Amino acid sequence: MDIEVVQADYTHPDHARDIPLLLNEYAKDPMGGGCALAEEVQQALVSKLAKIPHAFSILAYVNGEPAGLVNCFEAFSTFACKPIINIHDVVVLGHYRGAGLSQKMLALVEDIARERGCCKVTLEVLSKNEVAKSAYRKFGFSGYELDPETGVALFWEKKL
Repeated sequence: MDIEVVQADYTHPDHARDIPLLLNEYAKDPMGGGCALAEEVQQALVSKLAKIPHAFSILAYVNGEPAGLVNCFEAFSTFACKPIINIHDVVVLGHYRGAGLSQKMLALVEDIARERGCCKVTLEVLSKNEVAKSAYRKFGFSGYELDPETGVALFWEKKL
């Protein structure tokens, strides 16, 4: 099995095709919401990502076929006065799970974060997504807390 992990080039035709393809497969999975992305989202996704200065994506290919994706955004820690990388999406197609793709993609994200002088890498995970939680723990992620007395951080949203 030939595995290649690369930082995506949003102007590369193969990358521009593979990012929405992989994200759509994730969206259709129960852990991604169970519903395909709207066609207009799939069509505009890469061009919109390309306009965000601190966005980057990682792609994994197995034998030349798209197999995994990580979308990231740089944020800022006011407490550390340094940048942070937030991992927004992690995708590994079902038939490639167990091949170590997530670990390879996360390693490249960490390399990029270190190059940028980041103080940490963050992500969100659904509480019942045991497969993803196991992969993240294996890579060194853990629940975020400032003080055990105040509890772990929760990720909330307000849809607009």
